[in-house]
Amino acid sequence: MTTFDKREDDFEKKFAHDEELRFKAVARRNRMLGQWAAEKLGLRDAAADAYVKEVVAAEFGPGGDEDGFRKVRQDFDAKGVVQSDHQIRRTMEEFLTKAVEQIKTVG
Repeated sequence: MTTFDKREDDFEKKFAHDEELRFKAVARRNRMLGQWAAEKLGLRDAAADAYVKEVVAAEFGPGGDEDGFRKVRQDFDAKGVVQSDHQIRRTMEEFLTKAVEQIKTVG
């Protein structure tokens, strides 16, 4: 294996590792977002758990972050929960930061 091949292999491994960490962080962020939104919507117990799963699943749509945001936005609008787009997005950013910190701590 040449030096170039080794560098390329190392780069690919780092990229795969970074993408795995990003996936885990976004999934964790969406779980926290779902829990936060469920509380705002007045959902409890099984209904809250089901809602969290819906928010997490929304992320796997073609719109990525926007699908999760739209899900929460639409649900808040339907139930009359007053939160601005900025507040929702800021909460998403805060939860992502927290998720990354948790993943780095846990390993």
